[in-house]
Amino acid sequence: MKVREYFKSGDAWVWLNAGAVAISLIMVAGILGLIAVRGLGHFWPANVMQAQYNDNGTMQTVIGEIYDEKIDTAQRLRESGVTIPESMKTVTRYSIKQGNRDVTGQDFRWVLGHNFTQRQYPADIVALERYEWGDFYGRLKSIKENGTVVADGEKAWSELQQRVARSNDFHHQISVIEKGEIGRINYQLEKLRLKERKLELSGQLNDSARAELAKLQDVQHKKYEALKGKLEQLHQAVNRDSAIFIVADGSEKELSVGKIVTAQRPNDMNVGEKLVAYGHNVWSFLSDDPREANTEGGVFPAIFGTVMMVFMMTIIATPLGVIAAIYLREYASQGIITQTVRIAVNNLAGVPSIVYGVFGLGFFVYFVGGNIDKIFYPESSPAPVFGTPGLLWAALTLALMTLPVVIVSTEEGLSRIPRSLKEGSLALGATKAETLWRVILPMATPSIMTGMILAIARAAGEVAPLMLVGVVKLAPTLPLDLNAPFIHLDQKFMHLGFHIYDVGFQSPNVEAARPLVYATAFLLVLVVATLNLSAVALRNSLREKYKSLES
Repeated sequence: MKVREYFKSGDAWVWLNAGAVAISLIMVAGILGLIAVRGLGHFWPANVMQAQYNDNGTMQTVIGEIYDEKIDTAQRLRESGVTIPESMKTVTRYSIKQGNRDVTGQDFRWVLGHNFTQRQYPADIVALERYEWGDFYGRLKSIKENGTVVADGEKAWSELQQRVARSNDFHHQISVIEKGEIGRINYQLEKLRLKERKLELSGQLNDSARAELAKLQDVQHKKYEALKGKLEQLHQAVNRDSAIFIVADGSEKELSVGKIVTAQRPNDMNVGEKLVAYGHNVWSFLSDDPREANTEGGVFPAIFGTVMMVFMMTIIATPLGVIAAIYLREYASQGIITQTVRIAVNNLAGVPSIVYGVFGLGFFVYFVGGNIDKIFYPESSPAPVFGTPGLLWAALTLALMTLPVVIVSTEEGLSRIPRSLKEGSLALGATKAETLWRVILPMATPSIMTGMILAIARAAGEVAPLMLVGVVKLAPTLPLDLNAPFIHLDQKFMHLGFHIYDVGFQSPNVEAARPLVYATAFLLVLVVATLNLSAVALRNSLREKYKSLES
């Protein structure tokens, strides 16, 4: 009887809801914690092990990081053909990140724990991050300059640090020239080519026009030749130095210093030095371009593309959604047609995102973009300008996808505004437009912001429609640069969500790229949370501002 009364009082349901919320929060925190630990732990300079390993009677020296650990039953391993002593019931296996893919052919290998002997962490083992072929582990023997040994022994280590820094400085200069100055030259040459083609199609390409265009092209070609010579000098400077390392099997491997990003001795680093290296690795991840089929380097282009696309989507979707909601609530006659439109809007909110992607590809890209090319860019034919997936079509497709959320949220906010405030404004002589602008919209702003927050939360993580209307694995340039008109809406872009999919499922080296999947996923969560919290802060500020009107 007491139990029945307890449930009738409603206290049981309050506690049930509180428990459900608590479990949900714990699950969310657990997922975020797992992603953060797996992702951010990748940037910590891990110690490098050296051990002797008995591989079917052959002793081998193994150098690398202990990447993973598993405990298997001895019987299962025996059935798969692995020789295990009969006395053992369970076997510990280790995944060793041995790097040196250009030497061994693979980054990782699984080994049996009981066959390990003489495990140690020598201070002189060097861990390299390279522009190509992944990580490298070995002992530094000597440094060469133009083929001549200039340092060996302990002096070689300090010399290597200086020359790696010098090489990275040259790489930065090369990047600035190739992406900046040469990029602008190529952009101007392409504009001149299109201008010549346009004059030819219109019948205005005469000798004087050809001479003028040739003169302008010569100017750009001369600039390019000067930069080409500078680039050749920089490439020669980058490839000047080399370093000789002794790898695990005792053989020597000569590497160009120009191929090395960083060189560390993690076993010889204290906590402070590792913290500094950790901060540098995280910053490089956030600010650098991707390398090695997106499995190395940073994700800055993906961050930039994600944020820019979300901002464009918000700028498009919010005004359209607000205008539609105002018309449905304030101007449209409340009949069967209006009710049908509301039902359609609510149904559109549940349409799968890939359907919007197919629609965006067919309507925006092929129909609208194709006709824009025919009318405004005939000189570019057959190469499309807007008749191909790009930033503008991606933003419009996601704006269309999130529009129902903005409409519904805004209309809910408009319905909560007291009728007396509208009638009072009209009674004081204000027109309907003035009432809408000065009374209704300010009070509905928090609801508008709520719709915008929900739209951002959904759009920032969408991947399926973007794969059809603009996102790519690797974009050579950003859609925003110093070339007029500065914002290139026709360009394709990178996205954090697609980057996660590409690295996790399309990478040629999935095991090595797995930590980057976690790191990028955690970064995407932070980007979405930052965008949402910014919108929430603005909404709360507006809510406080118009609180007096509501009361």
